[in-house]
Amino acid sequence: MAKKRFPSTFVPTLLFLLLLLLLLPRGEAPPIEGPRATPPSPSTPGPSRWSPTTTTSSSAAAPQGAPSPPPSPRAAAAFSSSSAAAPLRVPLPRLPGGLPPHPRRHRRPRLPRPPLLLRGRRRPQRPRPRPRRQQRHQRRLLQPRPPSWFSLPRGPSWNMALVNDSYHWVERAITFRPVLRSWQSAVRDGLLEANVTPYNGFTVHHLAGTKIGATTFDSSGRRHSAADLLAFSNPDRIRVALRATVDRVLLNPVPPGSRRRNQQSSAAIGVLYRDRLGRHHHAMVRPGGEVILCAGALGSPQLLLLSGVGPRPYLSSWGIPVAANLPDVGQHVYDNPRNGISIIPRSPSTIPLSRGLDEVVGIPTGEDKDAADASFLEAASNIVPFFSPPRSVFLHNPSSPLYVTVATLMEKVPGPASVGSLRLASLDARDNPIVRFNYFSNPEDLDRCVVGLRRVGDVLESRSMQEFRSVVGWLPWRGRGDFRYVGPALPANRSDRAAMEEFCRRTVATIWHYHGGCVAGKVVDGDYRVIGVGALRVVDGSTFAVSPGTNPQATLMMMGRYVGRKMLAERKEKSHRRRAPWPPRRHM
Repeated sequence: MAKKRFPSTFVPTLLFLLLLLLLLPRGEAPPIEGPRATPPSPSTPGPSRWSPTTTTSSSAAAPQGAPSPPPSPRAAAAFSSSSAAAPLRVPLPRLPGGLPPHPRRHRRPRLPRPPLLLRGRRRPQRPRPRPRRQQRHQRRLLQPRPPSWFSLPRGPSWNMALVNDSYHWVERAITFRPVLRSWQSAVRDGLLEANVTPYNGFTVHHLAGTKIGATTFDSSGRRHSAADLLAFSNPDRIRVALRATVDRVLLNPVPPGSRRRNQQSSAAIGVLYRDRLGRHHHAMVRPGGEVILCAGALGSPQLLLLSGVGPRPYLSSWGIPVAANLPDVGQHVYDNPRNGISIIPRSPSTIPLSRGLDEVVGIPTGEDKDAADASFLEAASNIVPFFSPPRSVFLHNPSSPLYVTVATLMEKVPGPASVGSLRLASLDARDNPIVRFNYFSNPEDLDRCVVGLRRVGDVLESRSMQEFRSVVGWLPWRGRGDFRYVGPALPANRSDRAAMEEFCRRTVATIWHYHGGCVAGKVVDGDYRVIGVGALRVVDGSTFAVSPGTNPQATLMMMGRYVGRKMLAERKEKSHRRRAPWPPRRHM
């Protein structure tokens, strides 16, 4: 028996829906249950991607009388069809310049794409986010390094985008955020009590106030240096000679008919060095190559003088053939004076101190008259060995040292303004040169030292330093005690300028931030090429006329990355120029 077919209901249902849509007036839609979005008034701008917003949970209730937050673009798109009035427009995002983007690109919010079918598996295709590296790069461009050191007169012209990128490349490899122990934390609090404000927290930027700087010691206590950056190099294109000493740079005179004869009198073709056994070797450059000196503020001027680059009368007195007459080689040598105090904590067993240097730094601001010329304040702590006298009656083995934990608070004179010089001790590169830094020969440096030591005294008198004072007598409540100094203490009357100046001269020491000797603008040009000598550059601290920041270590490594990137760009441009076809010759 055949089944009875019922009439299909698909066609009448479709006709009914079509008739319902035609009868509805334009601009209306069936109501949707739920809250309705109200369009923002013209006086109140909508949210933008560059304005700060606050995100709250959906369960938190808004205070009574508070305006409701504007809906998100997705919510606005969902509720725009339920409004009986004019459709709700999604506000366009504003760029930093104040101009809205192109309306065609932001006419409607982006919705999630449909899933993409792959082989045998269904994976949702998510919208591609912006790379984190690009986000960090934009944040660095919004907060560039302070351009005071990078805008010195007679200095090189810096590409700040490449400078920030080079800084980040170095900091990502060998810098870490330190964990402050008792001494560093007490110095941080003492600096804030001494009005070295504001507090900037952890930052790698040179900002006025109190900050926590990066350290080269990782969490396991291992120290990282520039040698760790060799891990990013191509091992097939680099060769390192260990325990080798460069004697001099090999220079050849430029022929008279050469294209660069008017600018350069000689060119570098290699170096002469000796190994640990004293045997001499030659390292020659390839065609188009260069010799780069990175021997530091004491080694680079010495090598230039031994190679015949320097003042003609001085080189002639040593019998060195003159390849280029540069009177400023070995001149304008600087070192930042360091003064401070060192103490032994009251109970080193109960007050743990970490081995750290320059983790907490105070950079005074120019708000008061004394802070404008003040020095940088830095904290350090270390374990120092103390040796007993060679002939001791009570000690059986006087040669064994006694290790003592020492905490140091020091000030570094910025600049400085005092100028020194460098001379040769002999014609052997293994002998250290004779250097005179002439500390405090300029009264400006002495004034800064006095102001800096007074602020060191203010930090020592702060409440945060109370736990490092030793107890006087048997009753600890009789007095707050005093510090156990290693070396001389600050003068009791810090308002006595003569006593403070005498303390500065008597306790001055180096902070090992030597710079100068091949200053940019006098010995090297803006690209760190030696003036008058081809294929020879100097890329180190000897080109600085002013020490950058509280510690120049990061700037020196940045400069190596910076100059290397510029050299690669120059070689690439030169190769493209060679491959470019010659322009067609015009026929007369």
